[in-house]
Amino acid sequence: MSDDVPRMTSHRPYLLRALAEWIADNDMTPHLLVDATQPGVQVPASAVKEGKVVLNIAQRAVAHLTIDNDEVSFSARFGGVSYPVRVPIPAVLAIYSRETGQGMALPEDTGATPGPDGDDEPPTPDAPAPDDAPPAGKRPPFLRVVK
Repeated sequence: MSDDVPRMTSHRPYLLRALAEWIADNDMTPHLLVDATQPGVQVPASAVKEGKVVLNIAQRAVAHLTIDNDEVSFSARFGGVSYPVRVPIPAVLAIYSRETGQGMALPEDTGATPGPDGDDEPPTPDAPAPDDAPPAGKRPPFLRVVK
C-alpha cells in the first residue's frame, strides 16, 4: 500500500454505539461485558467477578453516558453509592440485551500493521498456545438466551 493512504480508526466504538442504540430503541436494557483486568478500567472492585464485570448502560441506570472512540464513561450507583465508571474500548468484550441475550461479542481490531519492508500486511493469525486451551471436559464460556 502507498504511504498516502490513511489508516482507518477502530471499528469497535462504532459497533458499540450502534448496538447500544439498537437495543435501547427496542425498549431493552443494554449491558456491557467488560474485561476488568485491562489497563484503564475504572469500576468498583466489588462488582468484579473472575476478572469480568457486567455493566447496565441503560439511560435510566446511568448518568452522563458517553461512548466515544476511546472509552465508555458514565456515573452509576453501586450499592447505593455513586461511582464514576471508565472503560477503554479495548476492554469491552460484548454488548447484549439483558432481556433477550441478543447482541454481539465485539471483534478484535484487525488494523494492518507495517511489514518489514514498510508495506502494510494483513495480520497473521497466532497459533493458539496450549495453555489457552480449556481443560479437558470443560467448555469455554459462552452467552446463552434464557427465556
